[in-house]
Amino acid sequence: MEMHSRLEPRGEYLGFELAVAARKLVEQVMLVKPGEHVVLTGDTSSDRRVVDATAQAVAAAGGHPVVVWYETLPGSSMEPPRPVAGAIADADVWIEFAVSYVMHSEAFRTAMANGCRYTNLTAMDVHMLVATVGRPDFAGVMRLGNALVRLLEQADEVRITSRNGTDITGRNGDRPINLRGKPAERPGETVMLSGQISWNPLEETQQGTLVFDGALWPPDQLGLLRSPVRCTIEDGVVTAIDGADSSGQEAEIFRSWMESFDDPNMFRVAHWSLGFNPGVPAPTGRIVEDERVFGCVELGIGTKGAWIGGEPWVAAAHTDGSILGPSIYLDGEAIEIDGRYVHPELVQICKELEVPGY
Repeated sequence: MEMHSRLEPRGEYLGFELAVAARKLVEQVMLVKPGEHVVLTGDTSSDRRVVDATAQAVAAAGGHPVVVWYETLPGSSMEPPRPVAGAIADADVWIEFAVSYVMHSEAFRTAMANGCRYTNLTAMDVHMLVATVGRPDFAGVMRLGNALVRLLEQADEVRITSRNGTDITGRNGDRPINLRGKPAERPGETVMLSGQISWNPLEETQQGTLVFDGALWPPDQLGLLRSPVRCTIEDGVVTAIDGADSSGQEAEIFRSWMESFDDPNMFRVAHWSLGFNPGVPAPTGRIVEDERVFGCVELGIGTKGAWIGGEPWVAAAHTDGSILGPSIYLDGEAIEIDGRYVHPELVQICKELEVPGY
């Protein structure tokens, strides 16, 4: 996976800040209560410091931390070893740190059906937890998210363009707009890192050209993109994948990976998302951050979870890619131009959050 390296071998690196961020994750996001059983899963690619700090925060909150380590699986959304599946199936709260995450697997669906509250923090490292959870104003980021949700709910046609050639439209119809970065309040609820809203317009209305230029993962051969990957979208389905410049090497990797599953559902657009975490100014190759680059647009392709609204489906895998510096038009009115929000309410919230450039 291509990512920015920020490995810091010293155990004390951001130690105090890490403790604060872990406590915030456990108490304000996952809402861990005394007596709850909290399973933390990490694979051999995970940052142990983050897992240990979170386990300590669970214990301090009165919960029972159970840490499960296992080997890094060959790909995401694969079924985990049986003991891992057994642990998460009986958890009150599950925090996933594994790089080869198992979200969208059958084990994941069983845990959700059993009422587990879950968050996916795949590839989370010390810097990421501090920058995206510890330092941002959680309530303020939610306020920005709720404003975006309201604007999307009031609109029908959504058009996203970019200087890289992206030009895609869709109609929301009666589909819900989901604030993904919120407290885990309900049994069986999946929440994600703050700074993202997600929805999926009516499939038959999704048309146009999508050009990923930030990050794209999986497959593992990708991550940070060195050359853009262009997808043609017809009726909510990717019908062509090619390079948007003379190289095309990464587009070929992506196309070959998608075709290798021989699964038509792999080419269905699963969700549209907007990213706005103030702690993520640029992509890093870690997909949880890359989906939340401030002002980005991100689309998921493959398995579609039931939470998104509309018809869910299962595919062999799920992949996510980001578009940097987009322009977003709701029923023809711009709320963002070239990666900068221009809607007055959004601009005001960005100023209150002290986002650079506002």
